[in-house]
Amino acid sequence: QLETLEQEEQECLELTPHPTEKTTHIVSHEHGMTVTRTLQEGGAEPRCHSFSYGRARLRARLLEGASLLLLRVLARRQTMPPGLVFPAINSEGDLCTFSY
Repeated sequence: QLETLEQEEQECLELTPHPTEKTTHIVSHEHGMTVTRTLQEGGAEPRCHSFSYGRARLRARLLEGASLLLLRVLARRQTMPPGLVFPAINSEGDLCTFSY
């Protein structure tokens, strides 16, 4: 019964003359999850976009961090069921599936 309570991801691209920084913050709450994405390019003001998913849409979905943990457990057990697919949320906050 693993549950992701909070996840944060940060990407930095040092491109001259406009470095870019992208942060994705996902937090669980009683009604579901809220995803907040922030993008800052060069010296411009950061642009922030936030959206939420209700619990019903998230049932049995894995976040990217939980997916990595699951892969490590499967690797440690040295087993991989054929055609293993999980409903998931990617680092952009989009609903998708992960195949192993």
